[in-house]
Amino acid sequence: MFDRSRIPRGITEFNGYITTTRAYLEAGSPITNATRLGIAEAEVAQWKAFEDEWTPYYALYVDKKSSRTTSIKDQLLAIIARTLAFNQTNHILDRISVSLNVTIVDMETFHIKKGVLQKSIRTIPQTPINEPVTVTLLPLGGGSLAIKCYSTTGQRASIYENADCVQYVYLVGDIPPVSADVIGLSKDTSSKASFTLALGSGCSGKHLYIYFRWYNNKHPELAGPWSALQTSLIL
Repeated sequence: MFDRSRIPRGITEFNGYITTTRAYLEAGSPITNATRLGIAEAEVAQWKAFEDEWTPYYALYVDKKSSRTTSIKDQLLAIIARTLAFNQTNHILDRISVSLNVTIVDMETFHIKKGVLQKSIRTIPQTPINEPVTVTLLPLGGGSLAIKCYSTTGQRASIYENADCVQYVYLVGDIPPVSADVIGLSKDTSSKASFTLALGSGCSGKHLYIYFRWYNNKHPELAGPWSALQTSLIL
């Protein structure tokens, strides 16, 4: 099925797309990207012809005061329509997407961002997470606490890259655990970096002792280091 998200319909967006993709098809030595991806010379020439026709009209279009007219806009929209039709007839982007030589850079350049192929070649993280979790704890009353988790690279609470959640282990009581590896600690995860931990009103007046780390459910071996022990009075 034809993917309408690949080639932009907007004039400004299409300008960047046609110039970038034309240059990308012709780049590469001794084998061009077009040859590597199975795009024929005649097809590359037609893609370039669209850009060559587009460029002078676009130069007039961007000059709003002197030369932008309805006629110029219609000419640009007609070129977009012909480019779309050419791709749909010749299946340029579909052929790129199923090429045995396709790379993530190819897909990003041509806006091929959906489908099974993208999922199959998506980069799988290989490096363990080294980023620690920075945390704020805010007692809310009724045995609940508002928790926000940050990385050192972000000012807003958010899940760190290569993680899909934050994992935490905790103990409610009066004596802090000596480490996150102590047997008997409660354990859970949150897919959100900002969440509420509800411990129940029966815990009011006690202390929460808790550790955090960035965690990937699909790749637990990449889990980050545990944070320093965090402590809060439960209200």
